[in-house]
Amino acid sequence: METETGEKRDTTTINNVMCLLMHPDGAPLGAPMYLPQNAGPQQLQLIVNKILDNEEKLPYAFYISDEELLVPLEAYLHKNKVSVEKALPIVCQPQAIFRIRPVNRCSATISGHAEAVLTVAFSPDGRHLASGSGDTTVRLWDLNTQTPLYTCTGHKNWVLCIAWSPDGKYLVSGSKSGELQCWDPETGKLSGNPLSGHKKWITGISWEPVHLSAPCRRFVSASKDGDARIWDVTLRKCVICLTGHTLAITCVKWGGDGMIYTGSQDCTIKVWETTQGKLIRELKGHGHWVNSLALSTEYVLRTGAFDHTGKQYSSPEEMKKVALERYNKMRGNAPERLVSGSDDFTMFLWEPFVSKHPKTRMTGHQQLVNHVYFSPDGQWVASASFDKSVKLWNGTTGKFIAAFRGHVGPVYQISWSADSRLLLSGSKDSTLKVWDIRTRKLKQDLPGHSDEVFSVDWSPDGEKVASGGKDKVLKLWMG
Repeated sequence: METETGEKRDTTTINNVMCLLMHPDGAPLGAPMYLPQNAGPQQLQLIVNKILDNEEKLPYAFYISDEELLVPLEAYLHKNKVSVEKALPIVCQPQAIFRIRPVNRCSATISGHAEAVLTVAFSPDGRHLASGSGDTTVRLWDLNTQTPLYTCTGHKNWVLCIAWSPDGKYLVSGSKSGELQCWDPETGKLSGNPLSGHKKWITGISWEPVHLSAPCRRFVSASKDGDARIWDVTLRKCVICLTGHTLAITCVKWGGDGMIYTGSQDCTIKVWETTQGKLIRELKGHGHWVNSLALSTEYVLRTGAFDHTGKQYSSPEEMKKVALERYNKMRGNAPERLVSGSDDFTMFLWEPFVSKHPKTRMTGHQQLVNHVYFSPDGQWVASASFDKSVKLWNGTTGKFIAAFRGHVGPVYQISWSADSRLLLSGSKDSTLKVWDIRTRKLKQDLPGHSDEVFSVDWSPDGEKVASGGKDKVLKLWMG
């Protein structure tokens, strides 16, 4: 056909692709429609919100045959050599239905610690807050009155890390001299003698998930001495010692499938089973120290049975059941994913159950990677670096998404809002910053500390943020 209309018709078929937009359960949003080939996720967001007549524009993620669409349709079709003879099914996955307000003001500056605040952590239900300091104490804070509640004394050296059990019944702290203390958060008192065995300082603590065992009894500690130890708080002793790393262990995670992951200065990540402490896999690839590990299921492991509704539980059995439901729902059919960040400036995405080889190498940072963290929904990975940037990556593929720039010093720690829409960072530059994941821009700048911010945490219920650092004060931030 040489006619003008004929030529036009040809270009129309080339430039459009027929799509069928669907709900996650497979029900169509409407009839199949022609979309321009250059349409990408942002255009699809507008279309879906319009079709569904959403008064408030809701965010969606889009999937074609279980792969997230991150590029214009044209690029996807070309790369995957997809036939466009029949309608292309696109699943529209809504993001968290509850919304967390961005924190925008400091609601309290609480003094009490006599030295730097090295670590802060909210309890799994978000109702309690603990901090560890260079003054050798752990403090528990009353979040209603925003005042100190208990000062927990017993350590002889700096308190480097703290970890709440996912049922909220215990708080464990680890010090620079290698001993661990277990506290009852209700009273601020020690529950028994110190747990000793490590010869050097504690670098990480992680509890056995409550969906695997309730009430919580076991946790794992990692140390500069190269060992990880599994402790039972009821027996008050070390039940298994995980030995095999040739240098310091820098980080440890107890996964939802019952395995323990340890990252070390010997450049390896080791995977251990927890009945006898056998080494079952070694993940190699990094060219320098491994600094940080993150699990895709971390948020549900940390919070157990607690969610944003604030429901409390009467029995360990009920808690275990609900925690297992939440874990299974979050994990879906996919394997648990692990991300490692290193002094070699790179990160790796692993599926340790599937392969000992990394799924992807994630490059882009210009300095060491200090902290890596999956979003609560597992969709994103964020990384903090000494190059002053925070980077965002796809949590399934490891693909680079965006760089957040604004800090003027190394970024020490990051934390996510419970709805996975906002990311918080704390830096040597004395500020906290809140980043908007959808717009990929700075949402809120939070100056206020007078020195380096070592630790930040966003409460699991989303209501508040805590930060601590060199200026010895604990700050609470609200929306």
